[in-house]
Amino acid sequence: MKPTRLSMVLLLWAARLGAQGVVIAPHAVFIDARTRSGAVLLYNPNPDPAEVAISFFFGYPATDSAGRIVVRTVEHPDSTSPSAASWIQAFPRRLTVPPLERQTIRLLASPPPGLADGEYWARLVISAKGGQLPVTGVADTAKVKVGLTLEVRTIIGVFYRKGAVRTGVTLSGLRTAVVGDSLAVWARLTQQGNAAYIGSAHAALLDSTGKTLAELKAPIGVYDAMEPRWALPIGALAPGRYRLRLDLSTGRDDLAPELVLPSPPVRDSVEVRVP
Repeated sequence: MKPTRLSMVLLLWAARLGAQGVVIAPHAVFIDARTRSGAVLLYNPNPDPAEVAISFFFGYPATDSAGRIVVRTVEHPDSTSPSAASWIQAFPRRLTVPPLERQTIRLLASPPPGLADGEYWARLVISAKGGQLPVTGVADTAKVKVGLTLEVRTIIGVFYRKGAVRTGVTLSGLRTAVVGDSLAVWARLTQQGNAAYIGSAHAALLDSTGKTLAELKAPIGVYDAMEPRWALPIGALAPGRYRLRLDLSTGRDDLAPELVLPSPPVRDSVEVRVP
């Protein structure tokens, strides 16, 4: 398994140089076993044509030792892995999107016979090469124009659902620590059922009267077991006892309600002492 920081989904050097790849919609594709097909829309907002290549791999969000979200990739998943990377195809796999135009990528799933009910995953990689950025500092006498060809990679999730799918999550090991002007929050999350838990995390710091002093909301995807770390801005807190409450629910503003598998909310809390 090879972890990759999610921040590398877009090549950072290209982002700093102002590169802009193709615009992609939706940012997650859900394929039903009855239709076995899906689509991704690409739009090129740039003045130059974009050369696009499509590929797949099996991976899922996990956490490293510091609680940061990474993508854990499995180059050779075994038969027990819920991988769909080897049997989902894209048409076309290579294309050129003209400036200010749209193109559609069709996805077709061809699962193996006897596939058990459940949800299967793949990561769709969209690599777009656009125009060039000039490189400064070349001597005028060189009579040579030097530029960088920019490539932007975007990775989105593809989910294949067959038969009865269900999800859930358990929450344990909730703990906190005051770090500067933030409250670090850790918890162990474990996926339940035969589908990923896609939802939202809501952390709130309460005083002795139940008043909310600080809070944060973040999307969360639990595919196995993970221990994420959140940082809750709290400023300067007066010494005393507080309570941190963490809620997990399957509500997501960025996904259509019919795509989100329902599951009962999960909640836990822990005392926070500020000396």
